[in-house]
Amino acid sequence: MVTVLSPRPDLWSLDPAVVHLNHGSWGAVPRRTQEVLSALRAEAEANPMRWFRSVPERLTAARLELAAFLDADPAGFALVANASAGITAAFATVPISTGTRIVTTSHVYGASRYAAERVARARGAELYVVDLPMQADDDTVVALIEPALVGASALLVDHVSAATGAILPIARLVELAHDRDVPVIVDGAHAPALIDAPTGDGADFWTGNFHKWPAAPRATAGLVVAERWRTASYPLITSWSEYDERLPERFDMQGTQDYAAWIAAPESLRVLAELEWAVRRPQLTAMLEEGAALVAKALGTSVGELANPAPTLRLVELPSVIADAEPFKARFSREHQIEITLTGYEGRSYLRLSAHAYNTPECYRKLSVALPKVLA
Repeated sequence: MVTVLSPRPDLWSLDPAVVHLNHGSWGAVPRRTQEVLSALRAEAEANPMRWFRSVPERLTAARLELAAFLDADPAGFALVANASAGITAAFATVPISTGTRIVTTSHVYGASRYAAERVARARGAELYVVDLPMQADDDTVVALIEPALVGASALLVDHVSAATGAILPIARLVELAHDRDVPVIVDGAHAPALIDAPTGDGADFWTGNFHKWPAAPRATAGLVVAERWRTASYPLITSWSEYDERLPERFDMQGTQDYAAWIAAPESLRVLAELEWAVRRPQLTAMLEEGAALVAKALGTSVGELANPAPTLRLVELPSVIADAEPFKARFSREHQIEITLTGYEGRSYLRLSAHAYNTPECYRKLSVALPKVLA
């Protein structure tokens, strides 16, 4: 008998008058984690000296739990503020020579592309973007990227595309690049809790956010560094841990930043365990697929087809291109109390829908009624 788990909106402090359908951008922090976070910050304000003396030991404990969640080698796992920080640290480590190319794909996240562009400008390299059809299967992805690696000094690739929700074949791309001595940087922003053991494909650098699907406090992310790069990898801020021989501790202490979010993050992992995430995730995916189909039918469009879609993320094509998405999303939120996000690919506009434990089928029904009115 298949277990069907009930929705758990009670675990969050989200406004019940609002339909929240964009967990993939900013996430949502469970009440329990918020309480832990608040208690830690109150403790810091009660006695800052005592608090900062306690931080290293607490960071170590939290970091080990977060690394275990990803099944990552703890000796190569560092805490960073977000995936963008991890990618920037990776580019600061990899030798990019004048006249070489940094290869990425048309799936690349905007901020990640900016990081690659900055490095390319500074070092006299070329940023080469491989166009991947949205429906490309793994063989096609590998075949299109392979010739671009000639003369490359780095490959930057998404694990889960923020633009489409597609999972890219990281293990095969790592093998392909390493056969040509090209380091691989993986933007795994969406991978934690969507892909089991996402760091095991041998990338030189892998970075992912805990504030998305694991629902940890924002500004909590991990950077996984392969052994060959660990002694050369440094945090973006030079601080008192500069000469620590161990990579994780070298990234831990960054002056007077707020460490409470990192220390509180494992509480969200315990919430996921209580939610029976391994059972719940496929159920959320099935609910989302039905919801996306309902919205697409109401719009007279279709659900975006992907060869390998990520769980709990789906695209619905919009009937026309929306050139300026931010005012549209703000207006829709204001008028209908529904939070959504839009994305674009191959000249088309899409609604990118999410699902987490606080969502129900009614969320997507409400969207299917409201959105056609705005787009009419």
